[in-house]
Formats: sequence, structure tokens, C-alpha cells
Amino acid sequence: MDNTKRRLLSEKIAKGFMHLSGITVTASLFFIVGTILYKGLPYLNWEMVSQLPKGGFYIGKEGGILNAILGSLYLAGVATALSAFIGIPISLYLNIYLGTNSRVTQFSKLLFDVLYGVPSIVYGAVGFGIMVYFGIRASLLGGIITVTLLTIPIVVRTVDELIKTIPEDLKNVTLSLGTTRWELAKVMLRSIRAGLLTAILLAFGRAIGDVAGVLLTTGFSDNLPKYIDEPAATLPLAIFFQLSSPIPEVQGRAYASALVLTIIILIIVVCTHILQSKQKNRR
Repeated sequence: MDNTKRRLLSEKIAKGFMHLSGITVTASLFFIVGTILYKGLPYLNWEMVSQLPKGGFYIGKEGGILNAILGSLYLAGVATALSAFIGIPISLYLNIYLGTNSRVTQFSKLLFDVLYGVPSIVYGAVGFGIMVYFGIRASLLGGIITVTLLTIPIVVRTVDELIKTIPEDLKNVTLSLGTTRWELAKVMLRSIRAGLLTAILLAFGRAIGDVAGVLLTTGFSDNLPKYIDEPAATLPLAIFFQLSSPIPEVQGRAYASALVLTIIILIIVVCTHILQSKQKNRR
């Protein structure tokens, strides 16, 4: 077999594997979503998403998951805001003040890449250790601390990739006008504005879907937290607790809760794609 035929055969094999991988991933996605819809849709109603759990909710009686929905939104919203407040300046500092070729910058990016891939249960253990040290009980505050640590690497690395898309000519022209590095940072932030929202939405999506981290730190409550030091329910934990029940009614509600979480994530994904399209059109 000559080199041309060997290359064509290799290309066909590689193409076949790519098609097989695509079909497998797509089929898995449809299977998961289809299962959630099939098992959860019959139990999803206005009462479930608009009421707090009542007595006997976890044995199939009246009530809803409003506490878990709002608890997840509180937790993910505050944690995402904090991670953006911390992560965006870190990324700007590494790229503008230290420079992309700095050894500190390269090491920091490697460190954030590692932190990006660390399982959330590890962040839960770290957050739990912080809570024990400062005497914080399982609460919304504990969950916010843990999820903020979890999402900071997401924001830092996403913003770093966005900064790479900025033309070098823009940076050079801005500096040649006698601007300070802080003024350059503001110019760069304006040019990646849509991308910043994408980074924030990605962090929010990771935050609202986390279960291992909040399992150790947030606790669980059938009531809405009035203060930040009170336990709070989240959708992933509500799904976990309901799915552990042997009662079919409660298990169905678990799938309905998963459907609510899936819809929230779907909205985030759609918004992310819209913002990414706007970012590409501006280049």
C-alpha cells in the first residue's frame, strides 16, 4: 500500500471515529433529556415551582421546591458576582501589569488550569475547613464561600482567553497615546464586554449545578433563608434527597426538579451562544 492510499485509509478511519463519537454524544444527550422529560414532566406543575415544601412533602404530599429554586439562585448569583469581582482583576493584572511572557503569569495560568479541573468535592472539603476554622455553621454563607472558590478559576481562564482575542495593534496604539495601564485595561474591557457576560454565565451555570461542594457546606432547609448564616436548600440537593426516596411520587418530583434545573441551564446556554455570536461579529 503506497503512502497515498495509507493516508486516505487513515482519514476514513479517523472520520468514522469522529462520526461515531458525535452520534454517541448526541444520543446520550437525547437519552438524558428524554428521560428527564418522560419521568419529570407529569409531575411538573405550578404548585411545585411556586410553593415551599409542606408537611409530608418528602413522602408524596403537598408542597413544592420554591425553597430550592430560590436557594440555588441566591447561592449561584452571589458566588458568581464575587468570582467575577475577584477573577476579572486577576486576569487583567496577569496580562497587563505582569505581561503574558512573565514566568509568574505562566505559572499562575497553569495553576488556574489545574484548579479549573479540580473536582467540586475538593472545594467542598476546603470550604468546610474554612468554615470550621472561622466557626461558620452549614449555611448559605458556607456555600457561597465554596462555590466562589470553585468559579474563580472559570472566570480567570475565560477572561484570559478573551484577552487573547484582542488585536495587538489595539494595545500598542492605546499605549502609544500615553495612556496608563489602567486606562488600557478599561479599553480592553470594553472590547470584550460581551465575552465578559459569557464568562459570568458560564460561572453561573457551574455554580447552580454544583452538588458535591454544597453538600458539605450549605446544609438544607425547607424554608427560605432570611439571613446569610442560615441553611439553604439548592436544586441539586433537592434532586438528590428526593431521588433517594423509595416513594414513586417523590422520585417523580426529583425528575421534575431536574427538569427545572435543566431549563435554567438551557436558558444560560442559549444566552451564552447569543453573546458569543455578538462577540464574533464585533471582531
